[in-house]
Amino acid sequence: MNKRISPLSPLDISSPSPFQPESFDDPAKAVDTLTELYERNTAFLMQSFSELAQGAPIASRYRAFYPQVSIETTSFGHVDSRLSYGHVTAPGIYTTTVTRPKLFKHYLREQLSLLMKSHNVPVIVSESTTPIPLHFAFGEGAHVEASTSAFVDVPMRDIFDTPDLNTTDDEIANGEYIPPPGEPSPLAPFTAQRIDYSLARLSHYTATHAEHFQNFVLFTNYQFYIDEFCSWARKQMAEGGDGYTAFVEPGNIVTLPGSSGPETDATLARLPQMPAYHLKKKGHAGITMINIGVGPSNAKTITDHVAVLRPHAWLMLGHCAGLRNSQRLGDYVLAHAYMREDHVLDDDLPVWVPIPALAEVQVALEAAVAEITGYEGFELKRIMRTGTVGTIDNRNWELRDQRGPVQRLSQARAIALDMESATVAANGFRFRVPYGTLLCVSDKPLHGELKLPGMATAFYRTQVNQHLQIGIRAVQKLAAMPKEALHSRKLRSFFETAFQ
Repeated sequence: MNKRISPLSPLDISSPSPFQPESFDDPAKAVDTLTELYERNTAFLMQSFSELAQGAPIASRYRAFYPQVSIETTSFGHVDSRLSYGHVTAPGIYTTTVTRPKLFKHYLREQLSLLMKSHNVPVIVSESTTPIPLHFAFGEGAHVEASTSAFVDVPMRDIFDTPDLNTTDDEIANGEYIPPPGEPSPLAPFTAQRIDYSLARLSHYTATHAEHFQNFVLFTNYQFYIDEFCSWARKQMAEGGDGYTAFVEPGNIVTLPGSSGPETDATLARLPQMPAYHLKKKGHAGITMINIGVGPSNAKTITDHVAVLRPHAWLMLGHCAGLRNSQRLGDYVLAHAYMREDHVLDDDLPVWVPIPALAEVQVALEAAVAEITGYEGFELKRIMRTGTVGTIDNRNWELRDQRGPVQRLSQARAIALDMESATVAANGFRFRVPYGTLLCVSDKPLHGELKLPGMATAFYRTQVNQHLQIGIRAVQKLAAMPKEALHSRKLRSFFETAFQ
């Protein structure tokens, strides 16, 4: 146990000069000021750390704060009740801390613009009382501990603020946060430190920087889909891009339009746990695809972190067990409801909370299946069923007493079972991210058709490409929608944050 005590007085704190709050009627200028304040304060921390690492004496504790943005309104009214975000629900003061304003520039401008329009009030940019942890000041991929040999006698936490999980949680997003008396209400679903935590985790799990993530995300549970996506994306790049501006692979390896391969020969020694691939468009309007692997824990982990980027939609494409004898291998399943036996979200979103199908996403997925397969109307039923998808946390559920999970699946009228889809959808519901699921039947264990090696190889070869193309077409349809139509009001609770 480290019993060293810092020789510094608690009053010995060095910080950048105080920032006087400023009022703005122009959202672009407000975001510019947030950026300047954030860059100034993080530069102070990085410079202080660098000087100490080079041998400068420890003269004080070093602290800088996140910027924040606030509004105050005295009316219950707002301009457009059709919108699901962009307004507050009651008079009062609302605020949120802000991190990485360059990364979130377009998002922040839109949110602030809607607030000004809805309530006819200015926004106030100021300095919060939340310290910026040193690790987060350096951004993604930094290994601060690797340079701490200068701090052998004093714990780094005595000199700089470090990530504090006591104040980094999902209480706001879960609808559990109650402001203390006299304190402002939250303006956004995530605080700055919660966002920074997830940005660091995303870099770790996916081996790509947050700046590459796009607003339309495809999740899959098989590498075969990733292989097809990479092949298709590289073809887009080789043929000029067709509106896409770059293809980014794990390790932040970039291929530009007109190129048949990356700019460098660099490759990762090994893939990360959940590799991400980004086919980029201007304004983050492209497609990100992530192999989340198998299981509800992975599904929750990655969606917990992608959610802070506030994407416009995420879809699950993967394989499932078909539960009906009338289904054939290769048939599609469009989830209209979810039976949640994954358990990983029970503490955040109780199982009694229904997870509704979102009309906009369902229509896009069904239309994409029709366009890619050539089946229409009643004929579409030949290759696709809609209904309840169950998600379970036991991969070998078939070995349980049939009166257990099988009886429950039958009572729920389930048509398919997997280990990720309900988790992805439930976290979309929890974080107000439009979601959808289109699965492909790869086995029918209740009817004697098990996923054996030879069968699986033939199935993957013939079906994965078509399934991926359906997912891409659905995303393109969603991207063509106005954002205000895609972000459904049914995902919003009684007392919501104003930010999307």
